[in-house]
Amino acid sequence: MSISALQNARYTYKPKLPDCLSGSIEDITVESGAPTESISDFEQLRSIFKTTYGKPLITFVKGKGSNIKHELKVGVILSGGQAPGGHNVIAGLFDGLKKANPNSVLYGFNGGPSGLINNKTVILTQEIIDEYRNTGGFDMIGSGRTKIETAEQFASSLQTAKKLGLNAVVIIGGDDSNTNAALLAEYFLANGSTTQVIGCPKTIDGDLKNDYIETSFGFDTACKTYSELIGNLCRDANSSKKYWHFIKLMGRAASHIALECAFQTQPNICLISEEVEAKRMSLEKIVDQICASIVKRSENGDDFGIVLIPEGLVEFIPEIKKLIDELNDVIAEEEKSFATITNLIDQMYWLSSRIPESSYRVMQTLPPDIAKQFLMDRDPHGNVQVSRIETEKLLVGMVEKRLAAMKEKQLYSGKFTYQTHFFGYEGRCAFPTNFDADYCYSLGFSAFVLIASGLTGYISSVRNLIAPASEWLAGGVPLTMMMNLEHRHGSTKPVIKKALVDLNGNPYKTFVKNRETWAEKTCFLFPGAIQYYGPAEVCDQPTITLKLEYEK
Repeated sequence: MSISALQNARYTYKPKLPDCLSGSIEDITVESGAPTESISDFEQLRSIFKTTYGKPLITFVKGKGSNIKHELKVGVILSGGQAPGGHNVIAGLFDGLKKANPNSVLYGFNGGPSGLINNKTVILTQEIIDEYRNTGGFDMIGSGRTKIETAEQFASSLQTAKKLGLNAVVIIGGDDSNTNAALLAEYFLANGSTTQVIGCPKTIDGDLKNDYIETSFGFDTACKTYSELIGNLCRDANSSKKYWHFIKLMGRAASHIALECAFQTQPNICLISEEVEAKRMSLEKIVDQICASIVKRSENGDDFGIVLIPEGLVEFIPEIKKLIDELNDVIAEEEKSFATITNLIDQMYWLSSRIPESSYRVMQTLPPDIAKQFLMDRDPHGNVQVSRIETEKLLVGMVEKRLAAMKEKQLYSGKFTYQTHFFGYEGRCAFPTNFDADYCYSLGFSAFVLIASGLTGYISSVRNLIAPASEWLAGGVPLTMMMNLEHRHGSTKPVIKKALVDLNGNPYKTFVKNRETWAEKTCFLFPGAIQYYGPAEVCDQPTITLKLEYEK
């Protein structure tokens, strides 16, 4: 197999471990804290998770007397979308297993959770693991979005665990995947199985976090990858002096990526979906905000700029969210009737008598190409596919129209030219930063210690991440501690609560202090490419968001 010089060099990188996980495997001791509670809905969740609810927090410390050198058989699953560092989680898990007992076996389930359901595996050897160390992507075993939710799927998963003689299954995924891990752990115990289930926190969106999961892996690399691209556009705009770049970024449920990229590049405008929802900002109000910056900068002679837009923004704008909900309902109710209509004019006529007049007026204000995107094929749950709505083009169209009207009234005399971009897949499989390479390896190694200690229903946790890796704290968090009940797709379900941008948190407040200056002046930063070799202050730094959250 041909490989790049960088890939070849990355093979030799040795991820750093916290001191509590370094040295002899027998020097790792497990400390248990007090019993825990869920975020809310205590009684209901206690009744759902009868055997796994209320477990204590786990911390690993240096000590003597641990017996974690027994032979183990473990299966590992990559679940959901890719995130940089997944291979290192598997490598850390593998190295921990083999360090404790060379006879231990690690199975990779091919294609995500469906690999567990259908018993599709590969035995992961040293040769395979070494081929993927410190690299991006999920190539090693692939991923998938299958949810283990039916009685048949749970039963098949248990049957696979029995056939392989598994001591444990490790599920590497986001909030939904780790909710699945919690349910699987409960199911196994309730059905007399000793197979343990451990989760690992993955998602580039950054919305799987709390006091004990400081960040999800992949977020650091994705944000730095996007910020390099945004910084390039900042430099280009500042050089040509003629383009406004409207950039949509990954992050449907939360705006963590947009906020972090704003810190790294200092754009003129960065929209925060959570703020839009909290302040009930209309689409018109958002356009006002963007136009105010364009006009002011034009008066300063700067007919160029950068606008960052979270992927899920439209679902946070009150009138658009209402429209989407109503479209989902009416199209689901009359799916066959609507499916026969392909022309936008006819679709609009069909809708005119089926949705409230207020929402129909909103639909009429949308540019035709964008309106079509609201009506395209639904997802498997019957919902509009928000990620396919070109929000950046919607805003450009409305801004252009507004500026033209202002020009007629002699309120604006500048020149507005634009480019639109969507940075999404570009960040999901990048070479992991040193931070993510170290963090992921530590998460995998911690997952091994949790398994070897006989624990189940936990997510691997590595904390104190703004310190050098040697000072990180490792352990495990009960999955039920991160849960609440939510109404999804017609029923109430236990789920791990998504972490949105905290409007009372230090990162958001820091952003607010600076954005008026950024909106008017050219304050661009150019972070450049990710650096893998050099001083720690250049190569090993966590995100700015993480520093703002945890620095004293």
